[in-house]
Amino acid sequence: MKLRRTEHGLTVDAADLGPLLGLSPADVPVLMRAGDITSQSETGIGEDEGKIRLTFWYDGQRVRLVCDTEGNVLTTSRVPVRRNARSSLAVDVS
Repeated sequence: MKLRRTEHGLTVDAADLGPLLGLSPADVPVLMRAGDITSQSETGIGEDEGKIRLTFWYDGQRVRLVCDTEGNVLTTSRVPVRRNARSSLAVDVS
């Protein structure tokens, strides 16, 4: 999986993100616009310089992607969480 860099940040393809959240790709943009899928983007500093961490919350789960500055995904994790944390949308889904 590789993310694309745009002038607004990184873009995650819904075909990649959907299955990680247990959704069809067509549902991802709709749920993001509705605020049901929330996200956060963090840029690494210090020993994590050169890495970007994207976190998505949906329906009691958290999906985290760690990638390099070129958008190459280095690690992916999915864990249950107690609540769907609300944050501003930091990434686009195409």
